Amino acid sequence: MKGFCYFILFCLPLLLSCQSNKNLHVNQIPPPKNLYLDEKFIPIYPIDIETEQQIFQLDDDMRAMVQAKLVNNLSAQDKALVLLEHLFNEENIALRYEGNANVIATDAYHSKTANCMSLTIMAYALAKEAGMNVNFQEVDVPEYWVRNGQYSLLTGHVNLLVREKDDITRRIVWGEKRTQIDFDPFVARKKFPSHVINKNTLVAMFYNNKGAAALVNKNYPLAYQYLKKATLTDNTFVSSWGNLGILYKLSGHYDTAEKAYMHAINLKEDSLSSLGNLALLLKKQGRLSEALPIENYIHRIRVSNPYYHALLANEAFYRQSYQQAIQHYKKAIQLNDEQHEFYFGLAKTYYKQGKLILSKKAMKKAVVLTRAQHTKKLYIAKLNFLKYQEPSHH
Repeated sequence: MKGFCYFILFCLPLLLSCQSNKNLHVNQIPPPKNLYLDEKFIPIYPIDIETEQQIFQLDDDMRAMVQAKLVNNLSAQDKALVLLEHLFNEENIALRYEGNANVIATDAYHSKTANCMSLTIMAYALAKEAGMNVNFQEVDVPEYWVRNGQYSLLTGHVNLLVREKDDITRRIVWGEKRTQIDFDPFVARKKFPSHVINKNTLVAMFYNNKGAAALVNKNYPLAYQYLKKATLTDNTFVSSWGNLGILYKLSGHYDTAEKAYMHAINLKEDSLSSLGNLALLLKKQGRLSEALPIENYIHRIRVSNPYYHALLANEAFYRQSYQQAIQHYKKAIQLNDEQHEFYFGLAKTYYKQGKLILSKKAMKKAVVLTRAQHTKKLYIAKLNFLKYQEPSHH
């Protein structure tokens, strides 16, 4: 399972049949004075949003752990290893990854369950308490989507950068020694480029995740409060403006939704998700001549991304268009044959078609490729189930 950290929602598939060589031109407009609709999202009950202090706060147990294990003369790299050992070792905390667990540092530590964002927040808080020189980094991962009900969620990723402190007792002469703490082995292994982000951006990502989860659960007042808080915490974080646009669209405020998308695109011209959601909004309003060039532009950029084809496959599967799903899964595998998710998608689609021999073959490949033990166990259980089915045709 990939430990991706923050989300921008994507409502519907971009299924494109034609391409254009023209450069995309979206009318750039200055951001309006106010993109908020407080009066439209009045909550029934008061909403208590976590403060930055609450997000990173440690309790006595956590401070005692830092004093016992991290306040010493070890190098920053060794301290990072000690911290990870304590968090994940069965004899200590034994944390489990849970994609929906957007929680503050203390809750992650004591519930022993967290997602990538919460793990990163907790590790940062513990490292800072130990006096370590630590920063947040955003990792420039390829576009990657996960399905959640009617939505596809485009994911982003963050990790921690730990540097040695330049003091008298441990001076680094040749270059700066750096250690990355990353809770996704896949991302760490691939060595994608990354850049340091400030704490405000990370906090905005946390609020954005909480808002996206509330949006998926159709709790629009809660989603609004968190997404607004995200944009106020870091008004340059594009994903929260894009998600705010989706909230406005789903609640029927099309004009403000378009302005929110446009503001996101003004902040980052190559924000493909904001462009894609803008195109969907234009199509919903019958403005096809404006939407089509945007869709064609996005398709040209994404066509070589295997995860894009997996997205199209997932959307086709969701619509029960199984033959189309198979074509897209095969294209994803052609572009990258090392991702177990593609083979699992292929296996479940063949199963829906009653092609059990092909389904078992794809399932075996998924088992071989996955390295996460929890996922491997699930795949093996599904494979064993397939072995006891009667093949109808193949």
